[in-house]
Amino acid sequence: MLGGGGGNLSRFRDTLPAVEAQVRAAQRGDPLAMDRLLTELAPWVARICAAIALDQGEDAMQETLIVVLRNLPALREPAAWRAWVRRIAVREALRMTQDDRVVAMPDPPEATVSADLDTAIDVRDTLRKLPAGQRAVLVLRNLEDLSEQETAEVLGVPEGTVKSRLHRAQQGFRDHWEER
Repeated sequence: MLGGGGGNLSRFRDTLPAVEAQVRAAQRGDPLAMDRLLTELAPWVARICAAIALDQGEDAMQETLIVVLRNLPALREPAAWRAWVRRIAVREALRMTQDDRVVAMPDPPEATVSADLDTAIDVRDTLRKLPAGQRAVLVLRNLEDLSEQETAEVLGVPEGTVKSRLHRAQQGFRDHWEER
């Protein structure tokens, strides 16, 4: 869950000039360009938001896509598209974790699950025990493979804060993992 690359986004990244052209077209109001951009972004944004906001990940993803569309005309440099969207996704996911809203989730039906699914559930439960800021650092460093400097820029904190949060997050994850 915490490893891996960009999935569909690798194709997205490989065609940067085409993406820039789509961003510019979307900024001019082209609905097909907007749809193509959102279709490409949705799985990546969902993964970031779900890892940080957990049960509220879907809401955070939807809010992210709304903010992206609403603020798209203000994006000055289409080449910065991916970093801009990532920053919005992290901010919205963190905001969702700070809301006082409680969303009632029905218990999942009893079923036999594979070991991989059990592990994924254990990882999610362990992540749930960490503060949102620590989850965000883990996601950006391990899932998004950002450097400490890039993570600091996305979160708007000093690099030293990223280092300390990452250390605490890794230690907390290990401690909670061993308790299960």
